[in-house]
This record gives sequence, C-alpha cells and structure tokens, in this order.
Amino acid sequence: MYTIMLYAHILSAVLSIGPFFVLLPLVKRMETAAGDVLVSHITTFKSATRLVKHAGHVLVATGILLIWQGPWEWGTPWIVCTLAVMAASVFFLARAFTPILRQFGGEVSQLLLVKKLSRSLWIYILLLLLMLWFMVGKPVFW
Repeated sequence: MYTIMLYAHILSAVLSIGPFFVLLPLVKRMETAAGDVLVSHITTFKSATRLVKHAGHVLVATGILLIWQGPWEWGTPWIVCTLAVMAASVFFLARAFTPILRQFGGEVSQLLLVKKLSRSLWIYILLLLLMLWFMVGKPVFW
C-alpha cells in the first residue's frame, strides 16, 4: 500500500508542476491575442490552474499518509521546510492568477497584465521546484 501511495504522490507532484510549463508559451501568445483567441487562452489558463489545484489536494493527502506510514517524523527538516513553502504557495496561488485574469479586457494594458502573469507563473514554478527539491533531496538543515 505504501508503494501505491508513493506513486500517487509522485504522479500528483508531476500534475502540480507540469501544466505551468505548458502555460509559459501560452502566456507569451497572450501578448498579441485578441477577442475569442484571448478568451480561449484565459480559459485554458484557468483550466490548468484548476488541474494543478486538485492535483495539489491529492499531493497533500498522499503526503500526509506517507509521513504517517513512513519512516519520517513531522519535525524532519525537509518536511518542515516543505510545509512552510507550501503554506506560502497556497496564499500566493490564491492571489497570483485569478485577479490578473479578471482584468483582461478592461482598462489595464494587456501587455502589463501578461507581464504580471508571466512573473507570477515563474515565481510559482520556483516555489513548486523548491518543494520538489525538499522532497527529493531531503536536505538536513538541523
């Protein structure tokens, strides 16, 4: 059973990170998109973030089960650091994309919104990769 949970955890990590790399070229295309094309790009972006959100739920649930059934304790440095970054990323994700996506088609410059979206995307990718490093590398800080 532990192996199945580990597999589900790894798969959900891939689904939590992977879609954001697909969004990078999409955001670039949003600079010049207009009308229905822009709307479809925004819809795609929202769908990808929804997938990431649900994969993150599976990631957290399987992570809890793995710690509960595995050899690690909650005070293990890499687990504490992962939880700290995860808590920060949850707040970041809640404010990073949806408010920006809602502004498209309004008074704010489309290029400015795309720049903000791109910056938020890269910040979130770095947060996810940091958590991935904690889980894979299992560094000992104390």
